[in-house]
Amino acid sequence: MVQYHEAKLIVADRRRVWAAINDPEVLQSCITGCKEFSGTQRDGYTAVVTTKIGPVNATFTGIVSLKDIVEDVSCTIVGEGKGGVAGFAKGSAKVNLKDVEGGTELSYDVDARIGGKIAQMGSRLVRGAAKKVADDFFTKLQLQLNENSHSD
Repeated sequence: MVQYHEAKLIVADRRRVWAAINDPEVLQSCITGCKEFSGTQRDGYTAVVTTKIGPVNATFTGIVSLKDIVEDVSCTIVGEGKGGVAGFAKGSAKVNLKDVEGGTELSYDVDARIGGKIAQMGSRLVRGAAKKVADDFFTKLQLQLNENSHSD
């Protein structure tokens, strides 16, 4: 199991950040290695993601959903996928938005579990890979919103 907390400043107002988190196109573009993404917020999204964890390349098919929604304030992004012989990945990111000087602070608490062949590679490697997936997602979201705020 991997757990940690991070925060990022996004140069956009909270409503705009909230809208991005709830936009399927933005979600797809922020998931590194996402090949397919379809569905609705109400029913959940189906995703196909290819990733490399250490020496193992794996394609995971799974569900991404938003839970515990408090509009414009917080939600939990939950994902669960199966990667065939590589194993499985389950995780969530509790996202909180707060108005701060210069934009919005987006903080997230990650809880991830990985099992199967990929989990046998060692906890340091698994922790690093899980952290990278989450950090990449929120960094891409941050960059996308920061770029859009300068083009307005």
